[in-house]
Amino acid sequence: MHAPAANVIPVDLLLRAYRAGVFPMADHRSDPEVYWVEPRERAVIPLDGFRVSTSLRKTLRQDRFTVTCDRDFAGVIAACAQPREEHAESWISHRIEASYNALHHAGHAHSIECWLDGELAGGLYGVAFDRVFCGESMFSRATDASKVALAWLVAAMRDAGYRLLDCQFMTDHLATMGAMALPQAGYLELLSGAMGQPRCSIPAAMARYSAASSAAAGASAAGAGAAAAGEGAAAGAGSPRSSPRAEPPSSPGKLIAQSLTQTS
Repeated sequence: MHAPAANVIPVDLLLRAYRAGVFPMADHRSDPEVYWVEPRERAVIPLDGFRVSTSLRKTLRQDRFTVTCDRDFAGVIAACAQPREEHAESWISHRIEASYNALHHAGHAHSIECWLDGELAGGLYGVAFDRVFCGESMFSRATDASKVALAWLVAAMRDAGYRLLDCQFMTDHLATMGAMALPQAGYLELLSGAMGQPRCSIPAAMARYSAASSAAAGASAAGAGAAAAGEGAAAGAGSPRSSPRAEPPSSPGKLIAQSLTQTS
């Protein structure tokens, strides 16, 4: 059962709250009320300090998952709202879920999805405004799926000119990837410094990685064709030399791994 439209938190109220360093939560899935949270301590991931483990780098380069942005926002938030072993009750109530779906339709909330064999295997969602992305929640149904989604997000944010990745509360999982805790006052300073417009949106930055991969594949194919033509001409001239093989095309995951390795 979803919250009636009348109970949806207005988009402008949500954005004002985030710009003030506050966000809503609920006590349980069916809770009709929300409470506004301003943590004493805030977790953030410095965009130039994201840690890519050897195993995660390998997973990225293998393109084990097909990664998309905003293909299934509703599916991601619904999966994040499911009960977990460590949390019997979800803070993502039906009202909050409906409110963030409305925020997504308004262009201020995005999801990163990881697909495996056509099924949603993991992902994350959050709120975007100015040069800030506030990560709300993530889930994983396959090993490393949520980590891959986070890696793509960080790469896209850096490419798009974002400044601040807010993770709300520190966890051991986030700490392994470079998250750091700071007082709310310090967070508000970072928030103030991240005002202004990014170079492009997060979905546009993610799309550019796929476009760059396609361009690399096209260039590689063209190079292979030219090499083959050269080999044919050389054979006709009786030359024993062969042209060098064209480099294999870069995959999206390889581009992401390379981007993160260069500056982390």
